[in-house]
Amino acid sequence: MNNRMIIVSNRLPVKVKIRSGHEILLQPSEGGLATGLSSIYKQDNNLWLGWPGAEITDEAVKKELDRELKTQHLSPVYLTTEEINEYYEGFSNETLWPLYHYFTSYAHYRYKHWETYQLVNQKFADAILEVASPDDIIWIHDYQLSLVPALIRKARPDLTIGFFQHIPFPAFEIFRLLPWRHAILEGLLGADLIGFHTLDDTRHFMNACGRLLDIELMSNRVILENRQIKVDAFPMGIDYEKFHRMAQSERTQRNEKKLRQMVGDQKLMIAVDRLDYTKGILKRLEAFEHLIEKHEKFREKVSFLQLLVPSRDHVPQYKALKDEIDKKISSINARYSSFNWAPIYYFYRSFPIDMLTALYATADIALVTPMRDGMNLVSKEFIACKSPGKGVLILSEMAGAASELLHALMVNPNDLEDMTEAMVRALNMPDVEQYARMMLMQRVVEKFTVHHWVEIFINSLLEEKERQKSLATKIFTESAMDMIIQRYEKAKRKLILLDYDGTLVPFFSDILQASPDAELKELLLALNQDPDCRVVIISGRNHKTLDNWLGGMELDLVAEHGAWVKRTGHDWQPMIDFTHEWKPVIRHVMELYADRTPGSSIEEKSFSLAWHYRNVSAELGEERAKELCDNLRLFASDYALQILTANKVVEVKTSEVNKGKSAKAFLKESRYDFILAIGDDTTDEDTFRAMPSRAFTLKVGSGISSAHYNVHSYREVRQLLRRLVLAVEKQS
Repeated sequence: MNNRMIIVSNRLPVKVKIRSGHEILLQPSEGGLATGLSSIYKQDNNLWLGWPGAEITDEAVKKELDRELKTQHLSPVYLTTEEINEYYEGFSNETLWPLYHYFTSYAHYRYKHWETYQLVNQKFADAILEVASPDDIIWIHDYQLSLVPALIRKARPDLTIGFFQHIPFPAFEIFRLLPWRHAILEGLLGADLIGFHTLDDTRHFMNACGRLLDIELMSNRVILENRQIKVDAFPMGIDYEKFHRMAQSERTQRNEKKLRQMVGDQKLMIAVDRLDYTKGILKRLEAFEHLIEKHEKFREKVSFLQLLVPSRDHVPQYKALKDEIDKKISSINARYSSFNWAPIYYFYRSFPIDMLTALYATADIALVTPMRDGMNLVSKEFIACKSPGKGVLILSEMAGAASELLHALMVNPNDLEDMTEAMVRALNMPDVEQYARMMLMQRVVEKFTVHHWVEIFINSLLEEKERQKSLATKIFTESAMDMIIQRYEKAKRKLILLDYDGTLVPFFSDILQASPDAELKELLLALNQDPDCRVVIISGRNHKTLDNWLGGMELDLVAEHGAWVKRTGHDWQPMIDFTHEWKPVIRHVMELYADRTPGSSIEEKSFSLAWHYRNVSAELGEERAKELCDNLRLFASDYALQILTANKVVEVKTSEVNKGKSAKAFLKESRYDFILAIGDDTTDEDTFRAMPSRAFTLKVGSGISSAHYNVHSYREVRQLLRRLVLAVEKQS
């Protein structure tokens, strides 16, 4: 990869301390992101941009720090104490953090915090724009910087932007509680690729986009104007070799012996957590207390070591949590301790990596039981340190790692009995089963490392950017329009094939409201003034409706996807012989769904039945449409029917007709030297495919299409038709 990477996160991967006399101290950060990307940002000309971790007001110190950080490929974004308090401690950690982890009662919605969050995100964006070159890859990390992608995109549409969220993305019913939900989604959609740890997170995000922004979703992509943003799951790993090698080092083994001497021949259960209410620490302590209370045989046979890393204990909520933990551990130890046994060993501090790996290597059982977690790398670190493979992992279903580490003992952290039973099972598990489970999990952790995570994400981002570039060649530019106008002016025999809904008019909640407005009628009449031009409307509309709207104009009309045709000066003609024997069966199925889905309706046409769900909530409508299609397929083959899915409609028709066949019929009637076909949905693809190579084909919308060009909306279609009219008027 030759592109320079600019990594952007709230904090730099070093801790900056300023001593008296302007002495600058830089210490590596222990965070998972800092560890995972430590080798990446130091390569070539790569750069890591973030807050240095302290308020620095002295300009001389700033200049010296800038020079020092530059040598380590780091670039600081300086923030004031007030900005940190309101943007980071406030909006990020008192609004987004609890909300995203489903602790809705802990979330505070303060407008002042939101204002500062916007201001700081703009600061980060400005800092990126100062150093970014066109070929750079911008990789933005986590929820503190949700607005940055769109801010950069607005200023520099050419940049390659990736975003990764390291915490969960909540279900729609939770996310919708956020007053600034639209701005957060729109901010993230500035990226080319948005990554989460789990498939559930991607689904939650896509669902929120569909329901709150009312934009088109296509598989794992969000369609935003003329851009497509890919959303995918990229489970983060660890540096497996580092932990595995460290666990076998002499220093770690010496620490392991000390730990073993401390606990004797008892089984050792461990938990390693940062102080946070999302980690389920109190529930875990309750489960351990329940174990030794209910199963007396385990007293003096098992000890539990809780390592708690300090975090935000100046915040009243976190201080109160620590006080509760302290009291709970004291209570358990006071009640059950003996001269030979301490039930719980408790450490409130960080351990150096050699001591941490010794703890993992010594432990018989690791308890990783958060109430909700994005990934949780502790579970993977424990697995990497287990050699020759003996040990048991008890893992919360709510941790992102649960989707990968399928051979752990899964628990619901809210279920006391479930947690206790898992502990009993782990304590009694035969060595053979422990080896089998651990070896399978080690293979996963060894393969899907942090380096693999970086490689897969960046490759996906670059592939997505290339895909966007190829799609950009189909965007209907001014030069493309000029070329069509020039060809139209020179042509002697012209054919224009136009879809109706979504192409000439917008979509309406009531399908009968889409009648042509005065501007459209005037435009179609003006096109007809050109004696060399033949205009054909090819629609899925009922032929009676189309006749009421356009029948009085000198146009060729095709209704119901080609089942009815009305040539200028003639009456409507059915294009096939048909029977209605399939209709009662299909109508019955559709009626079942109409009865279950408020806002949906059934439209009957001569050759088809359509189930409309434009007035149904987005999520329910799409879910019902998928179910309906699955059910209809059971009957489609028996009656030679075709199932069409277009914009908020499922239509069933005989497979003998489609728009492409009708278009071919008109092509055969003359040797046209100018052909233009425009449509907006899957039913128009038959028309596009039926066109000769010299024809111009345009799809309204940015979905994948066989059309030559994509236009944004019906307004651009009208603009093109208006230009065609003006071109003829100039000639005359």
